[in-house]
This record gives sequence, structure tokens and C-alpha cells, in this order.
Amino acid sequence: MRYLIETYGCQLNMAESNAIELLLKGQGAEKTEDAERADVVILNTCSVRKTAENRIWGRLGYFNSIKKKKNGKLDIIVTGCMAERLKDELKDEAPFVDAVIGTNEKEEIPAYVFSRKLERKDKYSFLTSYYEEGSFSSYVPIMNGCNNFCSYCIVPYVRGREISRDVESILKEIDFLESKGVKEITLLGQNVNSYKAQYEGRVVDFPTLLEIIYPHLDSIEFVRFESPHPKDFSDHLIKVISENERICSHIHLPMQSGSSRILKLMNRKTTREDFIALLDKMRAGIKDLTFSTDVMVGFPTETEEEYEETLSMMELMGCTEAFMYYYNPREGTPSAKMDGQIDEEEKIRRLERLIAEQLERAHRIKESRLPFETKVLVRGTTRDDKSRLLGYNEHNDMVSFSPKGNHKKGDIVMVRLTELNGNTYRGEEIDV
Repeated sequence: MRYLIETYGCQLNMAESNAIELLLKGQGAEKTEDAERADVVILNTCSVRKTAENRIWGRLGYFNSIKKKKNGKLDIIVTGCMAERLKDELKDEAPFVDAVIGTNEKEEIPAYVFSRKLERKDKYSFLTSYYEEGSFSSYVPIMNGCNNFCSYCIVPYVRGREISRDVESILKEIDFLESKGVKEITLLGQNVNSYKAQYEGRVVDFPTLLEIIYPHLDSIEFVRFESPHPKDFSDHLIKVISENERICSHIHLPMQSGSSRILKLMNRKTTREDFIALLDKMRAGIKDLTFSTDVMVGFPTETEEEYEETLSMMELMGCTEAFMYYYNPREGTPSAKMDGQIDEEEKIRRLERLIAEQLERAHRIKESRLPFETKVLVRGTTRDDKSRLLGYNEHNDMVSFSPKGNHKKGDIVMVRLTELNGNTYRGEEIDV
């Protein structure tokens, strides 16, 4: 049995695809990248933006052509958020798809592949492991779903309400990843800092979970988490990050808008002033802090002045990375029905300026940090010079360096960085 998996969208989808692969391989299936050699194709889909869905419709047409060429001997499975949102439409518009499997049933995919059995579930359940064989970096989902209902977001409708993974299950997976020599983990959830579970007779929140995890770390050097919500970023969490050096001080903190009025329309449950106060507390409490963020322009009724507030907030935040996009209405969300929708041309104009300013700012911030010393997780060699190694540090900076000894992918090396070439730091290994 040969399978091909294509994954779209968020890191949680990537983690779930890894888990599906582990289950398939455990039953003797073999991975292929060639659709014409595959017995089954699995599309793990995304619905956050319309462009993602459009791409998946196109891929379905491609795989249908392969299926016809193989006289029907190719099973096509669609899973994930698009399968959850458009289950009936997929069945009507793409009858060649053999199974449409929603978010809650992803773990049933291997059973369907081998026996055509599919047990429908009304609740999301976590899989045993999300490890990708041979990888030095791994996702560890700790929660699923969202209760926030931001007015532009479809996630609560396709992922459901928040559910937290058992502490015992998380610790067991981390111990397993340690046994595999993993060096980096990323704790995942739509809103990780609303995590809540029972453990040893007490309620465990997200910062407490980090404290419980920490003694289990040995080979794991970098601990990341995505995505937190600003409204739930507590003083306790800031303290835990500051006191535990393996928890990376590069924090992804979604801003979305710099305007309090737009944030209220987005139902973000925070204000510009709240966000600035949180930035100040984080900078005071966490050493060598860097930020990445999500930011949206062109939300319904956003004025030029409110757009300028977002630009000024980006300058104030000073991100080394940013995921920038313009508002894309999603059917079924409150914002899609709002008056004052902004035309495409204007949204593109606002986004282009935002991107241009952020690229210049990120380069300026990165240059200002030189020179400095940092631990680098090796990914391989550079493309142009095989004598140099390529990797990244806790701040997610790309690093090229001259090694002193022999190192392999996944090694942690101390490097002194002395220059910035484009978006990549350059330096050389130093003795610890």
C-alpha cells in the first residue's frame, strides 16, 4: 500500500499529517511522492482563507485525472478543515473523492485505508505521537479548537470548542521524543495559553504545564509554543519563560490590528493600550526578547487613520518576523456580513506598504543585534559553500557559519555572529 499526503495550512495540520503517517507506516504502508505510484492520496486541508480552498479544488482536479489514467485505482481522501466545512459540497462537486473525513475523525484514516471502516466521532481526540521519523524537530499538540470567536475567523466552526490534551499524554510524548534525539519541540494549539487540564489532583494551566514539562527535557534544547492570545498572556507565563532558558525568548504574539475600534469589531477582547502594556511587561521580564506576529489590514470599515495605527504598532512592536495578509471574508463568519467592506485594490495597497516597511524594519533590528553569540541548531550545509553549515537559533534567525569540527544535522553548536547577509546571519563556531 503506497500513500501520498499533501498538507495545507497550519502547523497543527502538519502535526496531524505526521501522526497519520506514523499510523500508516505502522501498518506497513509506504510513502511516495508520485501520485501515479500511489494507491491512496490524502489531502489534509485548510479553510482559513479562500485561496487555500481554491488551491485544493485545483489539486482535486489533478488527482482525478490521475485516477482516470489508472482506471479508478486510486483512492482520494479529503480531510481537515475544508472537509469539515464543505462536507456535502465536496461529495456533490467531487464525486470521484472516495471519503470526506472531518477534523474529529482524522485518526480513523488508516482504518479506512486498509479496511474501509470509518467510525464517526462527535469529539476531537489526540493521537499518541506527532513525530516525523528522522526529524530533530517535532510538533506537540496540547490543545485543539477555540472559544474566542474572532469575527473574521472560521476556526471555531471547523475545529470546534477548546479541548486540552492530558498532561500524562504530553509528558509521555516528550519522553518518546527525547528517546529519538529530538532537539526542538513546538507546543501547538489555536490558543495555547488557554490550556487547562487536571493533573495529580490540581488544575494545570499553560505556564504550569511548562513548569511540569521542564524536568523532562534532556536532549531537547529549544521549546517553542504557538499561538498564544494576548488577552491570556499572564504574568506567570512571563515569569516561567524568563526562568527557564530552554523556553525560547522568540515569542509569536498575534496583534491583528493596532486600532482599538477594529480590535473590538474583530472581537479580539483586547485594546491597543492592553497590547502595549503587555509588550512593556514582556520586555521588562524576558531577556533578549524578540517577536513575530500576525497582522491583518483592510478589515471592514478600517479607515486610513486606523491603518496608520497598525503601522505605528508594528514599529512599536519591532518584530523580526511577521505574517501579513489582507482581510479575506469567510462565509459564515460575522465579519463577512459587515457593512463597509473594503475593495481589493485598496487592501492590496495597504498590505504592500505594510510588507515593505516590515522588511526594512526587520533588517534594521537584526543588524542592531550584532555581534552576538547564540546556540544554533544545524539543518545542513549552505547551498553555495558545502564547507559552511546552515541552521537557526532560538530567535528563529537563519544562520550560516564556519564550523571547527564535524557536525551533523540536529547538532547544537555555539556560534558568534558578526555580519548579516540579506536575511541570514554569518559567523563562526566558538568554543563553549
